[in-house]
Amino acid sequence: MTQAHQEGARGWTGARKGVLSRLRFTSLRLRLVVVFGLVALTAAVSASGIAYWLNREAVLTRTQDAVLRDFEQEMQNRAGALPERPTQDELQHTAGQMAGSDQRFSVLLVGRDTEGRTVYGSSGGLNGFSLQDVPKSLRTAVNRTQRTDGSNKHPYHLYWQRIVDHDTPYLVAGTRVIGGGPTGYMLKSLEPEAKDLNSLAWSLGIATGLALIGSALLAQAAATTVLKPVQRLGAAARRLGEGKLDTRLRVSGTDELADLSRTFNNAAEALEKRVADMAARDEASRRFVADMSHELRTPLTAITAVTEVLEEELEAETGSMDPMIEPAVRLVVSETRRLNDLVENLMEVTRFDAGTARLVLDDVDLADQITACIDARAWLDAVELDAERGLHARLDPRRLDVILANLIGNALKHGGSPVRVSVREADDSIVIEVQDHGPGIPEDVLPHVFDRFYKASASRPRSEGSGLGLSIALENAHIHGGEITAANSPDGAVFTLRLPRGTSPAEEQPAEDDLTPGSDTDRPQGEDTKGDAR
Repeated sequence: MTQAHQEGARGWTGARKGVLSRLRFTSLRLRLVVVFGLVALTAAVSASGIAYWLNREAVLTRTQDAVLRDFEQEMQNRAGALPERPTQDELQHTAGQMAGSDQRFSVLLVGRDTEGRTVYGSSGGLNGFSLQDVPKSLRTAVNRTQRTDGSNKHPYHLYWQRIVDHDTPYLVAGTRVIGGGPTGYMLKSLEPEAKDLNSLAWSLGIATGLALIGSALLAQAAATTVLKPVQRLGAAARRLGEGKLDTRLRVSGTDELADLSRTFNNAAEALEKRVADMAARDEASRRFVADMSHELRTPLTAITAVTEVLEEELEAETGSMDPMIEPAVRLVVSETRRLNDLVENLMEVTRFDAGTARLVLDDVDLADQITACIDARAWLDAVELDAERGLHARLDPRRLDVILANLIGNALKHGGSPVRVSVREADDSIVIEVQDHGPGIPEDVLPHVFDRFYKASASRPRSEGSGLGLSIALENAHIHGGEITAANSPDGAVFTLRLPRGTSPAEEQPAEDDLTPGSDTDRPQGEDTKGDAR
């Protein structure tokens, strides 16, 4: 398929999706229009059908009664004056006279002459109205002799029937002269009446179409009136979902839609108040953590200085440290370091939660940056680096160091050597994979490795880490516009860091908290949570 054909197919597919989306968008409107149209069509068709049937019966009955009355009168006056055994000429002459009445119908007279032969007289001559044009059932009924009694004084009656010949409707009637005489048949064309009825049907059809169009327009207007408040409600709900909690609807009227608008306003007001309360509590909680961390820094600085002196005494070869208190001193030194790391991590988490963490971007050679991170922590012998020099990206070097220190340190501590770090390009992104050779991460723990303070085993509530390292690494990836994922492979666990090569949307000057002495700006973070997760 050529490129032009492919573009045409994509255009047609897009147009079809657009039409379908508009139909879905207006489905309620369409349903209202269709329902209105069906109701109007049913009413119009019913009214037109009833009107047509009533007019048809009225027209046909009026014409039929006039013709039958005229025919019966002609049979009494003219055919009744014929002798009991008329000749063919007499029948022919009388039939012609009868056909000349006001109704202009064809006449056929049937009798027996003096010799007992059946003779015919037709108003149309030999090729006119004949006995074969009369239905056999009608002839049988006309010639049947009825029993006379008190309720039936005559042995013969007038019978009629409507027939269609070559798409033309006709009225056929027949009777016999009372007291002896010829049998007469009449044929009357109903084509003028049929044309009138067809004209009436067309008029009613046009009226039905106009009624359908009018109902569609009325349905459209009604749907617009009904759905406009619903559309406003939908737009307000979307704005509310986008976080614009001050969205309110203008309420007018006292109908159900007005009640719905009032209910929406009340719900939006309650939601705004609830969110404001939650935001206030959340802000107070973050402020508390930040204040607590700041307040802990001063005594921690003094305690750290003391522990450094104690640590120097422990490492000295003079033996001045009492062996009885040496374990306690080592515990104090270890726990002081752990507390200091926890405070620093809490400060970093607070900056992320408050939205004050900012990037200080620079053009970074990834191979050099990873080598520097490994070398600073004396991991060169335990880590294999697969990265080409000259692969650059615009990143925050300090935050990238935090991410790498957590991922590599976590792999070394809990995954097992050797740890392989590989770097590759993927479209406009940089992908860094940290692969260890350990037992992997349990499947039930895998979704929680980036959760704060997550501990996989209740039997190990304490560990060297605070449980914040991987969550801080993930936040640092997010602020770059990237992502970190964890998975298992046949050789062990794999952490994949994906970062954009271009400028991050969070590129700004560092916040004041980032430059505070003793913060993470002054030293890299190597905290981990994967050990806790495992």
